[in-house]
Amino acid sequence: MFKKGFTLVELMIVVAIIGILAAIAIPNFIEMQYRAKRSEVPSNVKGIKTSEMGYDAAFDTFLNATAHPTTTVSKVQQDWVGGNAEYQRLGWAPDGEVRGQYSVKTTPAASTPGGDFLVTGICDVDGDGVTANYTATKSINATVNTANDVY
Repeated sequence: MFKKGFTLVELMIVVAIIGILAAIAIPNFIEMQYRAKRSEVPSNVKGIKTSEMGYDAAFDTFLNATAHPTTTVSKVQQDWVGGNAEYQRLGWAPDGEVRGQYSVKTTPAASTPGGDFLVTGICDVDGDGVTANYTATKSINATVNTANDVY
């Protein structure tokens, strides 16, 4: 009569296979988490750009907006706390806390037909001190200015 069950070697092979799969899957999972967290920044940059375009349509000028939140960019989400006066005038605010820092710089001739603006959003969702940088202008949508694997 044969005994039913697995040998120690078979169990060790299964454990080794699971270990190899985990070694591959866990770093990819962490990278996907960082990408998901970082995706907030280009979305907010696009929203600020849209608000600048609307402000220009209403008032024939673009509006500078200083960096906000003013705290150092880190992996910890920051309170927007109502934003500063420029963002309130633009009519833009995020939904809740943010992972990035946002600013808008206008060209000196912003109120003239050739005027432009530059929306910048930076973040460091992995906390390594290297920031991902996104920008948008009147004619260019949000683009990443750092390597795609910088979080």
